[in-house]
Amino acid sequence: MMKRISWFISGAVAGIAGAGYTKRKLKATASHLAPTNVARAAVAKVRASSHDVVAAVRDGRDAMHAKETELWARVHGRADSPAIETGPDDQVLFVGPDDQVLVDGHPVEPGQVIVLREVRDNDHAGPRRNSRRTRRGT
Repeated sequence: MMKRISWFISGAVAGIAGAGYTKRKLKATASHLAPTNVARAAVAKVRASSHDVVAAVRDGRDAMHAKETELWARVHGRADSPAIETGPDDQVLFVGPDDQVLVDGHPVEPGQVIVLREVRDNDHAGPRRNSRRTRRGT
């Protein structure tokens, strides 16, 4: 009989403690989900993201103006250092005004246009393999 009473009392204490804990958690969650707190959090997030958007637009405008200035300088022949993009990591190599550019061992005049293209070798041998769908259908 003592065993049953001790188990009953320990179960009742655990139930009361669990109910109290659950009640506190529910009240805290309800206060966080109150309309004023939700609106306040939303306003804070919008303000933070708007600062990021404004900074990105500002950077874009600065880059646009710099590129426009460079292009107008090239059009009017005032470009001091034309940029040539090379490499897969978009490294920019600057050619100085006194430097000489060679194409196939011949010097290139500053006013000439150079068109570069990349030729890739085909490493695979034989005909190209089709997908399974086209093979199954025929």
